[in-house]
Amino acid sequence: MREVATPHGPARVELHAVAAPRATLVLGHGAGGGIGAPDLVAARDAALACGVAVALVEQPYRVAGRRSPAPAAQLDAAWLAVLEALAPAGPLLTGGRSSGARVACRTAQAAGAAGVLCLAFPVHPPGRPEKTRLAELDAVEVPVLVVQGERDPFGMPPPAPGREVVAVPGTHALRSTGRIAEAVTAWLRAQL
Repeated sequence: MREVATPHGPARVELHAVAAPRATLVLGHGAGGGIGAPDLVAARDAALACGVAVALVEQPYRVAGRRSPAPAAQLDAAWLAVLEALAPAGPLLTGGRSSGARVACRTAQAAGAAGVLCLAFPVHPPGRPEKTRLAELDAVEVPVLVVQGERDPFGMPPPAPGREVVAVPGTHALRSTGRIAEAVTAWLRAQL
């Protein structure tokens, strides 16, 4: 585990190297969770099997022991600081689960990401479809993979040009790790 200074306190990064990486995938956690979430672990393992190095990022608010996420601008600034400090090998792919996916979408252009992986993208708060966050996903101009639970109370994003949506059994928790790994593997192979 490596600490990285950001404008909002230290972040932690768990690096997983591969010999001669074809790309680097940097993933962030959800709002109340950590980097050990089953879907993040499945994505990490799939990427490593494809020859892609992986960095799992723990945001400064979690490092400080807080459960409630920082405001979006702070999350984005910390994320970009981590990406700059990592100097990843090969093409940069970013992503994350839930809140981490939103951060990756909002910062994709500034980060120079070649692709974005969204696990359980929260389209809207549960029961509040009028409060959509789809604009964050729509703004991404590079290839996107969204892996979403079929019964996710946060909604199901529609496919769009450049955006593949894979529905897997389950809810927002995304515990169908085998199906997640299959989707991530297929998407990575198409990108590399």
